[in-house]
Amino acid sequence: MGTNPKDEILALLGESAEHARYLGELGVETVALTTERTAVAATAALSPLANDTSSERKGNPPLGRQLAPESALFAREPPAQLASQDSLFTGLAPAKPLFARSTETLENIWSDIGDCTRCGLCEGRTQVVNTHGNPKARLMFVGEAPGADEDAQGKPFVGRAGQLLTRMIEAMGMKREDVIIGNVNRCRPPGNRQPTLEEAAICRPFLFREIAAVQPEIIVVMGNTALRNLLEVREGITRVRGQFQDFRGIKVMPTFHPAYLLRDPSKKRETWEDLKKVRDYLDSTARSASQ
Repeated sequence: MGTNPKDEILALLGESAEHARYLGELGVETVALTTERTAVAATAALSPLANDTSSERKGNPPLGRQLAPESALFAREPPAQLASQDSLFTGLAPAKPLFARSTETLENIWSDIGDCTRCGLCEGRTQVVNTHGNPKARLMFVGEAPGADEDAQGKPFVGRAGQLLTRMIEAMGMKREDVIIGNVNRCRPPGNRQPTLEEAAICRPFLFREIAAVQPEIIVVMGNTALRNLLEVREGITRVRGQFQDFRGIKVMPTFHPAYLLRDPSKKRETWEDLKKVRDYLDSTARSASQ
């Protein structure tokens, strides 16, 4: 019995949407279609079944959903030799902060946020998911927005991506309670879509206030949305990851989002290289402070 053409078209549309998001996390902004793929898309569009969406696809999961087993890449590694750290970070002593320390506490900020209704995301969320962790942390992680697990539990990064993030932190020789973790947006977008520019612009000032209150030495931004909202750059994460950036006197390390690593485990090694630079920098500044 042959496959229903209608199901094939719905499968193609689902795969295309998922693949577009997948490429977006890579920083790809334009894609050149081959003649063959263009012809397939055109044929599907001209089919009389193309506008029939009365049933849902029940075939294979969309492209990128096949999750590979977790690797041991983020197993704890010993610190790098002191000599290499010293040479790597020569002249990188913490600069005088341009982001003046705030007198308000995180609790003050969260109280101001309240049961937020400032944008339309409030309509579909279960609860506001505020930044969580050590208010005196030297290291901060910033992602895009809460997912379903975070929306249910009220804490950032508690789902599968959060579990991977915890292992990444532990591989750096730290514990989750040593750091602070948040997102650009505090409410889950419908269907886990990317927050709009307006939604991010409304929520972002609260993140900035938290950064001013905590004054972390380094912020690790994970994924394109966090990168572009914090640093206001057009480049994708693949172009700038692994290179220290500056955010008002605070060092920023861009790297891949843990959710992306679940879809493409091959990027874990690059992410680990980024995190080792963060770890080594924190080690070097801690030694300088103790001397």
